[in-house]
Amino acid sequence: MKNCNMQLRFRYHPSVRRSSSGFSLVELMIALVLFLVIAGAGVRLVQKHVPMSTAQQNQAGLNLVMRNAMAQMQVDIVNAGSGYYPGANIPAFPIGITIQNNVVAGAANCYDAATFTYGPNCFDTINIIESDPTVPPSHPADIGSNCVSTTSSTLFSIPTGTTTADQLAADFHSGDELLLLKGDGSQMTTVVLTKDAQVSGDKVQMQHNPTGADGTNSSEMFGIANAADSNKLGTQFCTNDWVLKIKGVTYSVDATDPTDPKLVRKTNGANPDVIAEQIIGFKVGAMTWNTSTGDDQATYSFNATAPPPGPGCNSNCGYNSDWALIRSVLVSVIGRTPPNPTDTFRNTFDTGPYRVEAISVVINPRNLSMNGQ
Repeated sequence: MKNCNMQLRFRYHPSVRRSSSGFSLVELMIALVLFLVIAGAGVRLVQKHVPMSTAQQNQAGLNLVMRNAMAQMQVDIVNAGSGYYPGANIPAFPIGITIQNNVVAGAANCYDAATFTYGPNCFDTINIIESDPTVPPSHPADIGSNCVSTTSSTLFSIPTGTTTADQLAADFHSGDELLLLKGDGSQMTTVVLTKDAQVSGDKVQMQHNPTGADGTNSSEMFGIANAADSNKLGTQFCTNDWVLKIKGVTYSVDATDPTDPKLVRKTNGANPDVIAEQIIGFKVGAMTWNTSTGDDQATYSFNATAPPPGPGCNSNCGYNSDWALIRSVLVSVIGRTPPNPTDTFRNTFDTGPYRVEAISVVINPRNLSMNGQ
């Protein structure tokens, strides 16, 4: 019997390893390149839209600022010629608006296209005149007589009602502008005080700059007593006439920095308040009372002389600094976003590298509109 060696033979089969599949270096580089391309495109898209968004925000801000400025002007202008005293029997206020128009012969007269700057000759000025409601009216007089001449440098004022001389004197200071007005409203003039008022007996003594022999006054703040109003000016005022302290609000453009002209509001010559920046246009026109037909002239003029009678104009169609004719005001304001010379945009107004907004409003001062001629 043969011995059989039974051998158990095991065949070794090495286990198969499954290696994790990953990105090769080439694949990573391709992915990185694609990421950089997409990210770069995104960044460029953002960079392209940021200036557009900024420009839109600037224009929206400009629009808001201009609307607020115009609203402020409307509040002031609509009250022009106010400050009446029912108990004093003062006639309709003779002056409510005065305007200084700057006539621009050409764009080069006020605008520098190379530097995008605007000078002071580009803009108008408007003064809104009221009687100061905090100061009671008084009667003009002189020492030893019932009448005073404004061609001298002193007038005395008699308090009315329960107002004492001390109280009245405390209301008048150097630099104040006064309106002297006939009791029937037929004549007027203005004086500017050169000293604080003082009590003199039962009257108040006021030192002032003398007027011209025709009642004109070249030194006053608001251009009220001028030669164009010669038929309304006077120099003799008596105890049945009136002395009123004027409260004036002036709107103008401060172009001290021609790169940023500012629309400012100033009360009685005090330091101005800036109400809008980057203003490149400020024009004021007025509509007058048509005395021959009893209705309003429908054309707004810019201090023009009265044209010959014709269609749409029978008389007094231009006011020519005769402020008593003004019944309605047209105010136009143009503003811009800050100039950006690197911007490819150019507007069609003055071809500057900025956006432009304009607003025009017709304002009817209620006291002047109701003041019939």
